[in-house]
Amino acid sequence: MNKLCAVAALSAALLTGAVMAGPTAAPANAYAYIGYPNNGQVLPAGKPFRVWFGLRYMGVAPRGVAYPNTGHHHLLIDTDLPPPDQPIPSDRQHLHFGAGETETMLELPPGKHTLQLLMGDDKHIPHNPPVYSKKITVYVK
Repeated sequence: MNKLCAVAALSAALLTGAVMAGPTAAPANAYAYIGYPNNGQVLPAGKPFRVWFGLRYMGVAPRGVAYPNTGHHHLLIDTDLPPPDQPIPSDRQHLHFGAGETETMLELPPGKHTLQLLMGDDKHIPHNPPVYSKKITVYVK
């Protein structure tokens, strides 16, 4: 299955509730959001910028801490949501904030970039239902 088909299938499954997700429950009304930068914002090249994370109706806990209705942030850069029933990858496009951080400094090369948050449980697996932010676009010039 190509990437576009996989994203379409995941989107359809999320909308219908038919997706297999991780074993850790999340409140149905929980959501993550990026507080800064804003969607469409132009950021200076060659200079780190602050990204801060928001979360509603859940708490933040470090990786390895299995407490109800908690998890930790993962920042997705220039990529789509990973499979919701598998551990979130850890690479340059999937940054883990397993110490419970709610912000970071990020430097990106010039160009158009997307940012999105995804919450992970104590084992870096998305919750059920998955808790994630809208994908935003920033421009580094």
